[in-house]
Amino acid sequence: MSTTFLAHNRVQLALHQLQEGTGRPLLLLHGLGEQSPARVPAWITWPGPVYALDFTGHGQSTVPVGGGYSAEILLADADTALAHLGECTVVGRGLGAYIALMLAGARASKVRGAVLCDGPGLWGGPSGPTSADFVVLDDSARTAPDPYALHELSKDLRPRDYAQLFVRLALEHSGLDEPFAVAARVRPPWLEAVVGEVGVAECPREAALARYLP
Repeated sequence: MSTTFLAHNRVQLALHQLQEGTGRPLLLLHGLGEQSPARVPAWITWPGPVYALDFTGHGQSTVPVGGGYSAEILLADADTALAHLGECTVVGRGLGAYIALMLAGARASKVRGAVLCDGPGLWGGPSGPTSADFVVLDDSARTAPDPYALHELSKDLRPRDYAQLFVRLALEHSGLDEPFAVAARVRPPWLEAVVGEVGVAECPREAALARYLP
């Protein structure tokens, strides 16, 4: 495994190459509190290069001072990796599935299919507004995974209609009939809303990935 560090503002993001190859890369996005795998997961068969990104506050990426995490921060992480790699297919696990959904809608012309899988953080935060919740942690003792990330991202707001927006953007601009394949069995409200949209397939993860083979 080789690692490249990408600058995202003051954060250094660790992008790991797990497999060499030519053609369209596969980008793996991990779940909340996880980090990139050390090798390509056994269920993944991909002819091209395979990369995995450590989100901010996870794995070998920077743990920033003071927290301030949101799904949009991690979306920017993934967008930084996408800008480096070019056109990709994306597999997201848990929280990474939500980021893959957002990335596929926000950068529809560059994401050739997104596979959404079960993993930590999939349920996410509330689907409607709640009261504020603030914590102050000891910055001197923090390591990855960042406790701020675990706390804040587990409460991050994920409305149904917001998730649906990214499906519609991908369907309109990606050129794919089904830009998303849902392999997750856990179905929080935002994912139930996604599955109900046109352009979303439901199938086991191996079959889901096979839909987007280059």
